[in-house]
Amino acid sequence: MNSILLTLAATVAAYLLGSLSFAVIVSRLMGLNDPRTYGSKNPGATNVLRSGNKAAAVVTLLFDALKGWLPVVLARWYGQPYGLEEGTMALVGLAAFVGHLWPVFFRFQGGKGVATAAGVLLGISVWLGLATLATWVIIAAFFRYSSLASLVAAVFAPFFYVLGAGMAWYSDARVGLAIAVMSGLLAWRHKDNIGRLIKGTESRLGAKKK
Repeated sequence: MNSILLTLAATVAAYLLGSLSFAVIVSRLMGLNDPRTYGSKNPGATNVLRSGNKAAAVVTLLFDALKGWLPVVLARWYGQPYGLEEGTMALVGLAAFVGHLWPVFFRFQGGKGVATAAGVLLGISVWLGLATLATWVIIAAFFRYSSLASLVAAVFAPFFYVLGAGMAWYSDARVGLAIAVMSGLLAWRHKDNIGRLIKGTESRLGAKKK
């Protein structure tokens, strides 16, 4: 019973941490316009970059990733003595991701979750996170579309987890399911981007806000 209550508490805490929209917070602290008012209107690092302030975009990216990474590694490193193992790790990672998508502190209007998902994957396994990030970088470098790179990386992440099971990392079905759900949600949050990619109207990386 104690482990169930601790798992519930950890999941709620992870959701609340994920609900901190650092794109908005960092923009306010640095005197920039609210990222929800320009570009894609998405509170994420890519849209903050459209403000022309690279430092703000980098800080946003790091903190959005950190809020996905931290709950997972805390559960992985310190949870076992309290009965918090892979199931809890899967739940807190998914909760942090969902918090970013639907943040309770920002009227449930969140971002698309790319950086936070990357943080969760790095928390599960550094190698898994790096493989997924490498996929993003390769696609982004060739095509210059952040959304396309995110979609391709999201599709590959569950396959990477399965392919590396038992070799590069210990696998667990609950963690694999959480990764698959994150990938599905991330793809769904990019549905408008998919439409713009098909039409050829999607903004490229580095484009300034209009």
